[in-house]
Amino acid sequence: MHNLKEIRKNFEFFKKALEKRSIDIDFDKLKDLDQKNREFIQKKELLEQKKKEISKTKDKSLFAKSKEISSEIEKIDTQQKSIKLDLDKLLSNIPNIPHKDVPLGKNENDNMELSKAGKIPEFSFNPKSHYELGEKLNMLDFDLATKTTGSRFVFVKDKLALLERALSNFMLDIHVVKNGYEEISPPLLASENTMFGTGQLPKFENDQFEVKLDENNNRKFLIPTAEVILTNIVKDKIVDQKHLPLRYVASTPCFRKEAGSYGKDTKGMIRQHQFYKVEMVSIVEQEKCLDELERMTNCATGILDLLELPYRKVILCSGDMGFSAEKTYDIEVWLPSEKRYREISSCSSCSTFQAIRMKARYKNQKNETLFLGTLNGSGLAVGRTLIAILENYQQKDGSITIPKILRPYMNNLEKISIN
Repeated sequence: MHNLKEIRKNFEFFKKALEKRSIDIDFDKLKDLDQKNREFIQKKELLEQKKKEISKTKDKSLFAKSKEISSEIEKIDTQQKSIKLDLDKLLSNIPNIPHKDVPLGKNENDNMELSKAGKIPEFSFNPKSHYELGEKLNMLDFDLATKTTGSRFVFVKDKLALLERALSNFMLDIHVVKNGYEEISPPLLASENTMFGTGQLPKFENDQFEVKLDENNNRKFLIPTAEVILTNIVKDKIVDQKHLPLRYVASTPCFRKEAGSYGKDTKGMIRQHQFYKVEMVSIVEQEKCLDELERMTNCATGILDLLELPYRKVILCSGDMGFSAEKTYDIEVWLPSEKRYREISSCSSCSTFQAIRMKARYKNQKNETLFLGTLNGSGLAVGRTLIAILENYQQKDGSITIPKILRPYMNNLEKISIN
């Protein structure tokens, strides 16, 4: 969320910067609402001052006038609150400003490839998709999930369930032991205020799974990513600078309606309503955000290097970034069945955008209270890593070779074969 005072002070800068997002923001309405809100506040303050002066005189003949002023204050207060509500609603739907490093563009076609790593496998046969392999192994069951739950769910069974668990444990171990993240096992439900803090609400409410509880006045949502709950650890706090950086990692189920993806990736596990993800979150000083983004992205690519999976690193253009991000790198893994790279991680710096929404601050050495910088990144999406291993490590007979680094996590199993 943006500081209204900063927008007021640098109105044309904000307007021009947010045009890069390729979305329609009514800045004239914002300016008008802000002006009206301040006018109402000033009127109310003047009337309250008049009432105070009358009260000091203790002149009974002015009591009627005082009552009239009270009525006027009440009327103005109602109008001001209504204007403020509209102002806050408009302000909370304005995305973060793209960093100057971010390439200008409208959609994913304008993203820029930065690097490639790993060797794309060569097959002496036509490689199968992950869902063909999983169904042939009798370890992925989409039909059963459709019967029990609905579309975009799957039963992962037997050795593939073990592989899924092994991936989560392997990723957590690397991020905790090697990369210095603190492991958290967080709640899977988030309050409305928590979802607002990281930018999921109000703009993306249609993508969220809301849970109906008895407490009607306190809405709860299944987390779409552990970022939501981990970043809000510093909500309403003033952190001592000596404790920075804070780095958290969690492996959780994630839940998304995928409201805007009708017809996309309907087959297989690429786009599910429920999936596992290992998520990294960093809390740093604002000026350290971009260095931390490079570090976080390297932590994510390091997992792919250890798994010996081919991937590329992409910087997202201004029109394709997430709502809260100022700069984002996507890491895309090679899928042989599609003969293209697909996203497996997204690492973003949000600068102070989320911290302003969460009221998350820190005290520096000058004892100044400043907003924190926040970052988040997948390290990695577990389901998509499972897909990448199935496809890149498949053999002609339909079996899957287990990456060497994962074998200790899988009872030293070297291969998953057809039952």
